[in-house]
Amino acid sequence: MSATALAVVQGSFNMEVRAESWLGGQLLADSIPVSDGSESRDRSLSVPEQISLTVPRRANGVDWDPGTDPAHPLAAYGQMLRIDVGIDIGAGQVEWINRGWFLITSSNAEGDTVTVTCAGLLTLIDEAKLAAPFQPSSTDTLASVVRGLVEPALTVSFDGTLVDRAVPLGLQWDSDRLGGVVDVLGAWGAAERVTEDGYLMIEPVSDAGAPVLSISDDPSTGTVVRWQGSTSRDEAYTCVIAQGEDAAGNQIQGVVYDSDGNSPYQYGGPFNPLPVPYIYQSSLLTTVAQCRTAAAAQLKLLRRQAFRKLGITMVPHPGLITGDILSVTGAGLVGARCAIEALTLPYSPSEQALTVRVL
Repeated sequence: MSATALAVVQGSFNMEVRAESWLGGQLLADSIPVSDGSESRDRSLSVPEQISLTVPRRANGVDWDPGTDPAHPLAAYGQMLRIDVGIDIGAGQVEWINRGWFLITSSNAEGDTVTVTCAGLLTLIDEAKLAAPFQPSSTDTLASVVRGLVEPALTVSFDGTLVDRAVPLGLQWDSDRLGGVVDVLGAWGAAERVTEDGYLMIEPVSDAGAPVLSISDDPSTGTVVRWQGSTSRDEAYTCVIAQGEDAAGNQIQGVVYDSDGNSPYQYGGPFNPLPVPYIYQSSLLTTVAQCRTAAAAQLKLLRRQAFRKLGITMVPHPGLITGDILSVTGAGLVGARCAIEALTLPYSPSEQALTVRVL
């Protein structure tokens, strides 16, 4: 986003939505008249993105009811929507922010409108159960196994800091294709996300990075920051033990403790003076160093679920996505680094809601 657009979204502004429909690499429609809708993202879900759109049944001489036409722009036969949100930055100019590509999962015409629901592109992997057991070959690596499970449905891109390695023989996944991807990434200390351009990005699990936005609790501007939810000891751990097996068949493990002084689950702290371990096991772990890397990544993933969270309502900000780092002031915090774990973005005048985790 430009500096001008960033300044505009700090207050009230006019927002537009445009959508294109594609099927098999061919453009079907480039100006779908979206009258309303919303977008939700939640990093805890296997398919994080969900979209709902409302489209007039007839507009500009076009019938937007897909009926039984498999090639209609709003049919659910492989059609994908590219959605952009526009910000009126003045002087008749609109800056468009790409929100990503989404797979149409259903369309329902009722009365004068058509309701379209979409999901993130990981749906393509989640629904494609393995027709036969998947067994890596003797030349396969972590990266090639991920490609073998995912492509050609999605093109995979790997972060350059990840170090690829061979996979041991004898592995097999029977039915769950996406589960196989998650297994590999867990042993690699990595996580997946679909980029706005529709690629599957594989990158290290991390909460690093400078805040992209500062948010302060100020009801006069429409921003409210509140602590969210209840507290529980369920699924709260002070360390992770990652276990594997070396080439000689010996069991190996690596242990990572929560040593963050700001964490309520710090090892040896008041939560419990004894270790409360989470056990992670993978046949893809063949050295102690690999076990430790995997344990550190699992600890970070666990903190996404069991840690202090805030609920924020605010003026919509079309530039935010899950994983972004914010600086939050409010609810007793001053300039606290927080990561967005879930969000809803309205496509019409309304409030945006964020769920952020205090880092």
